[in-house]
Amino acid sequence: MEQQATIDLLYVAAFFLGGLGFAVGPFIISILLASRSTRNTRQKTKQLIECGVEPIGDAWIRFGVVYYLYALMFVAFAVDILFLFPVALIYNTQGLVGDLRAFVEILIFVGILSLIIIYAWKKGVFKWERKIYNPR
Repeated sequence: MEQQATIDLLYVAAFFLGGLGFAVGPFIISILLASRSTRNTRQKTKQLIECGVEPIGDAWIRFGVVYYLYALMFVAFAVDILFLFPVALIYNTQGLVGDLRAFVEILIFVGILSLIIIYAWKKGVFKWERKIYNPR
């Protein structure tokens, strides 16, 4: 039993190191393979990756809260749609009573999602207004 726990721990460590390699690896590769002459001669804020286009302004700009709310709504509804796919596949495999129960559950689920959209609409999440911030 102790040997199985050691093997499981080795699997976890291997997956952790693999994930870390995929996360950090591209940065290390770009630092090792990038040419040094273009970056150092123009004093370009030590950018890791250059695309050939001169940057306009500072990269640190402020985004409105609406941008993040809009992104969170997108992620939430994408996850909800992923939930509806397996339910739609299993929907027709049960009997008539099971089908009716599943249909009512899906109606309640989609109804709650509709209420969320109406709430966000009333709060102005979907209004995309350009705001100008004064630099400090």
